[in-house]
Amino acid sequence: MLRTTASRVLDDNDRDEVLALLDTDPVANVFVASRVRSVGLNPARLGGQMWGFGPRGGLTSLCYAGANLVPVHAGPEAVHAFADRARRQGRRCSSIVGPADAVEPLWERLEPYWGPARAVRWAQPLMATAAPSPIPSDPLVRRVRPEEFETLFPACVAMFTEEVGISPEAGDGGALYRSRVAELIRIGRSYARIDDGTVVFKAEIGAVTPQACQIQGVWVDPAWRGRGHAATGMAAVVEQALACFAPVVSLYVNDYNAPARAAYRKAGFTEVGTFMSVLF
Repeated sequence: MLRTTASRVLDDNDRDEVLALLDTDPVANVFVASRVRSVGLNPARLGGQMWGFGPRGGLTSLCYAGANLVPVHAGPEAVHAFADRARRQGRRCSSIVGPADAVEPLWERLEPYWGPARAVRWAQPLMATAAPSPIPSDPLVRRVRPEEFETLFPACVAMFTEEVGISPEAGDGGALYRSRVAELIRIGRSYARIDDGTVVFKAEIGAVTPQACQIQGVWVDPAWRGRGHAATGMAAVVEQALACFAPVVSLYVNDYNAPARAAYRKAGFTEVGTFMSVLF
């Protein structure tokens, strides 16, 4: 039987130690690090708890337990401890996501209690670039303006539904999702090519730290696919991200999405790791 130390709930007193651990892999940890840097570790502001694990009160592993369950630097003992806490607490998240070498054993321990999952994405290449794209960028890709929210929002819903398999308007009628889309527009992290009221390409920079940022929500209107808009659009977003937000730009993508992976490679991204997602 695996011997382990119990995990503990962290608070703002642990912030410096948490950030130091997150910064050891700024690309893989950008989502969690951006949350901690923005709001700290108070559960009310964080939107969940941050669990810590380590010998004798030390901190070697983390797990963000909010809308997503995200293990960080979690080896076998940490996975065991986090799974035990998650099982006792009950499922409160809509997904488990993170490095595959931690998510897979975490899901193995939780599946008997939380399963079945709606979908499991076993291999999602984590890709990154620190240089402008080697191809010309689409000059028509730009920041979305606040008054264009109603134009952009249907494209965001279509992207989410296509990617996740359910509509973001289910449950609360889309209130939380609308708020998130509007916020990304407001802070200048939503980009699109809009031709005569049609969103041809769109993407958002969903997480930002001083070391890295992460692109999410990449989508091309189905009527415009196969014409290279994903690659040139991503080149434009990378150019803006490097200039305005962070020295490394990252994303993760489903392994079976060959067109997207090809477009990202063309835009200059290379694979630096593997994520896994369990969707509920």
